[in-house]
Amino acid sequence: MTSTATTPEEYIKELPEDRQIAIRKLRTLIQTHLPSGFEEAMSYGMIAYQVPLSTYPAGYHAGKDITPLPFINLAS
Repeated sequence: MTSTATTPEEYIKELPEDRQIAIRKLRTLIQTHLPSGFEEAMSYGMIAYQVPLSTYPAGYHAGKDITPLPFINLAS
């Protein structure tokens, strides 16, 4: 599901209730075990965990824009 939500919380609220439960569990698991230095954001319509540009300014070059280097995305 691609979303126009601007926060992970908005994204989760858009989902059917049964999917909200699963995504919340996965999100908690990722947040618990994700090494420090990564940030949670929305990217490509999904919940994203990425290396911020402040840490890795070269970022990821997908097209013309430099975006934070993706690590893992979570989508329903």
